This record gives sequence, C-alpha cells and structure tokens, in this order.
Amino acid sequence: MTDLSQFPITQRWAPKNAQAIQLYSLPTPNGVKVSLALEEMGLPYDAHLVDFATNDQFSPEFLSLNPNNKIPAIIDPQGPGGQPLPLWESGAILIYLADKSGKFLPEAKRWQVIQWIMFQMGGLGPMFGQLGFFHHFAGKDIEDPRPKERYRAESERILKVLDKALEGQDYLCGEYTIADMAIAPWLRTLRDFYKAAEIAGWGDLKNVPAYLDRMLERPALQRALNIPARG
Repeated sequence: MTDLSQFPITQRWAPKNAQAIQLYSLPTPNGVKVSLALEEMGLPYDAHLVDFATNDQFSPEFLSLNPNNKIPAIIDPQGPGGQPLPLWESGAILIYLADKSGKFLPEAKRWQVIQWIMFQMGGLGPMFGQLGFFHHFAGKDIEDPRPKERYRAESERILKVLDKALEGQDYLCGEYTIADMAIAPWLRTLRDFYKAAEIAGWGDLKNVPAYLDRMLERPALQRALNIPARG
C-alpha cells in the first residue's frame, strides 16, 4: 500500500483512499478543469477543498505541495514507476492525466491539443481573469479606463481566435479533448460570473456561444462545477 505520510499536506487533508489521486482544489475555472478531467476519465480520486476564505492556499501544508500557492494540485500515489507523483499547474496536470488514462489526448493530434492548452494557460485565462478584476471586482472602481480597456480588447481578440478555430467543428481539435476541458470553464466564468462577455464582443461570435452551451450539457462538467464541494 502506498504511504503518503511523506507529504505534509496529507496531515491537514487526510486521504480517504490512499490509492486514489489526491486532488487539492476549489471550483474556480482552473480547479474545474482538473475536476472535469478526472470525472471524464473515470480515474479514482479524493477531492479536498482548499478554501481561499480561510487562506488555506497559504498554509504550510499546502505550500509544501505547491510553493506557488495556487490550486489545483495533485498527488498521484501511483505515478511513474509506481512512485507517488506530486504535481501542480493545471495544464501540466491535464496532460499528465490524459497520458495516464490514455484518454482525450489522441496521439495524432497531441501537439495540436497541447498548443490550445498553452493558448489557454498563457493568454485566455490570464486575460479573462484581468478583465474580470477590472469589470467585476475591485478594479471596477479605478477611474483610469485604460487598464480595463486593455484587457477587454485582448479578451475580444482571443474570443475571435477561438471562434475562427471552431468554424465547422464541435470541438477545438475536431474531437473532445483536454483542450476543451481547459477552455470551457474560463468561457463560463467570463460569461456567467464576471458578466463581461458582452463587452468583449460575445454577441458577434458565431461559434463560441454554442460551443460553451454544448460543453455545459456534459454531465461531467456539471458535476465538476461543484468539486470539491464547498462547506
């Protein structure tokens, strides 16, 4: 049996099944990405809530797993060579889980899928997040219009890139992959939580709105929106 006691985080969040993947997360867009992948792939996992309201992400136990104090993070007790693998950064986790399960990262399209994950990690997520700050959170009180307009314009440009890529196909790479799992939670957040879709040109898009609706019809995504359960 795998012994996870070497990882200090397990002293704060005790495994329910020490043979299952240990997920430390919160249902933010980045957290939902990994919960969705685990649900779709059917991999056994324990979900542990890292509560931002109580600054769990800054606790010594969490920092021992992810020194960057961001969710999600995982420990796979059955990692490469049968040894436990700690891993953080949601894009890296998605690729790892796809390789482990043999699902949603087809070999013939491997690098096409990975490029869209990089697109989400390096552009779409950060730009949407900044727009959300300036439109929905404390940044909305900043009188200088230039920061918000910078992120609004870039979010609009990114949405157009995505819209063009979806022309004539239901999913980004022609079939459902971890690239879609990476992108859809952020689209939902932009539209439904930040309430910033319309100012970013959502109404002019041909393909993205239907794509998001199609993704939200997936039972695994509906479940992932509440994993780990809050309180």
